[in-house]
Amino acid sequence: MSPSAAALTDDTSRAGRLHLVGGRLCLNFANTSSGRGTDQHLDHLTSYRTLLAWAGHASIVGEVDAAILAELAAKKPAAARRVHEEALALRDTIHGIFLPIAHGKSADAEEIERLNQWLVRIMAHARLVPDEDGFDWGWTEPRHHLDSLLWPIVRSAAETLTAAPHSRIRECPGPDCGWLFLDTSKSGRRRWCDMSVCGNRSKAREHYRRLKGEVKRPSLTDKITLTG
Repeated sequence: MSPSAAALTDDTSRAGRLHLVGGRLCLNFANTSSGRGTDQHLDHLTSYRTLLAWAGHASIVGEVDAAILAELAAKKPAAARRVHEEALALRDTIHGIFLPIAHGKSADAEEIERLNQWLVRIMAHARLVPDEDGFDWGWTEPRHHLDSLLWPIVRSAAETLTAAPHSRIRECPGPDCGWLFLDTSKSGRRRWCDMSVCGNRSKAREHYRRLKGEVKRPSLTDKITLTG
C-alpha cells in the first residue's frame, strides 16, 4: 500500500473504536455522531478515511478490500470527498427516520423517500450468492466502488424498518448522547445505549445529587456559634 493510501486507514478519531451497541448496522452508523443539538456534539466521521475505519470496525469491509478502497480513494480524492459527504447525508436520513420512531411517532415521509432513492441506487449492485444455508445477499465488485461501504447500511435501514419491532427502537437519554438502539432484551426495558457508559454516568450523577442533598447547610444558630 502506498503511504497516501495507508494514511487513509490510519484513524486518529474514535471512528474505528466506537461501541457498536445499536443492535442494527444502520443504527450503529447513526451513532457515529452523538450529542446532536448540544454544545457537546461529536462527529466521528470527519473524512473518507474515518468512514473506512468505521466500516472495517463494523465488519462491512475486510482488510484486503479496505486496502484496495484506500488505494482507490488516494487516487481519486475528489470522489472520496463526495462519498464522505454522501455518507453524512445518509446518516442524517437514517437518524431522521428512526428518531421519531424511537419516540412512538411516524417516520418522516421525506426521509423515507430519500432512503427509497438510496435503495434504487444500491440495488443495482445487489446479487444473491450461495452460502452454507442456501443463499444470501451479496454485491458486485464492491472493492471497485468507493460508496460500497454505504450499500449494506442502506439495506440494513430498509430491513430494520420492515422487520424489526418499532416499539423496541429507543433513544438513549444520556446527556450529550442520543444514540439509537434496538432493544433486544427479554424484558424490553433496556434504557441506556450502554449500561457501562451512560448508565454508570447516570448512577454517578444521581449518587452525587443524593450526597449534596444530605449535606446539612449551617443554620443561623450554627453560624452564631461558629462566629461567636
